[in-house]
Amino acid sequence: MLKGIYRIAIELTNHKLSSMAVKHFAGSKISKRFIPSFAKVYNINTEEMQDNINEFPTLQQFFIRNLKPTVRPIDSAKNSVVSPVDAVVEKAGRITDDLLLTAKGIDYSVGEMLSDPGLAEKYMGGTYMVLYLSPSHYHKIHTPISGEITKQWTLGGKSYPVNQMGLKYGKEPLAKNYRRLTEIACEGQHVVVVKVGAMFVNSIELTHQSDRLVKGEEMAYFSFGSTVILLFEKDVFHMEETIREREEVKVGQRIGTWIS
Repeated sequence: MLKGIYRIAIELTNHKLSSMAVKHFAGSKISKRFIPSFAKVYNINTEEMQDNINEFPTLQQFFIRNLKPTVRPIDSAKNSVVSPVDAVVEKAGRITDDLLLTAKGIDYSVGEMLSDPGLAEKYMGGTYMVLYLSPSHYHKIHTPISGEITKQWTLGGKSYPVNQMGLKYGKEPLAKNYRRLTEIACEGQHVVVVKVGAMFVNSIELTHQSDRLVKGEEMAYFSFGSTVILLFEKDVFHMEETIREREEVKVGQRIGTWIS
């Protein structure tokens, strides 16, 4: 029963008033008493957390918890690309003009995602990965490579849920959702990290202070569950053979190789 309540509250809410009500409750002192049941329902590994479960003042603070520095080692190979989040690999493949992402029969183009057809052309023939974060996941976002930020922008004014039901019934949810995009240059080539908001506007907070990013460092966090999409230019990224759709990846885990 509790899981059903949490799922409705966190994953399926897409109206402004109800979203704000959930946000207000999660940030209230009374929400603290729900933290143990939330952790149990979603089978959250509390041993990985930097703080004790009793130390969080609100459910919201628990949701954006920090992990112990040792539990997410960053792959140290110079040319490795690492997962920016703890997530499930929803989809991965080659970026094409006619079909990029398909979820419950709905297609999304790179042009819709970036809201810039000219920029989208640069990524044709490259590789995409869709990484879905459930309520059980650690919700900090880390940079997949070291490099310089060449562009950072915000799009969308309304957020739909980004779980499977949201993808089925939302109106182009990945294209229309509030999202913050960061393009990173490494050795003259580029990747875009698309951070897609899940519930209410401004559910994505940037935390990096510099235009220079170091692989594995924190760059942002989600206030609630959501999705990260990686878009790589052609002949820049080779995905690891071990990466499979519907399987989990962790922050710092090698997901591929950056081709110089």
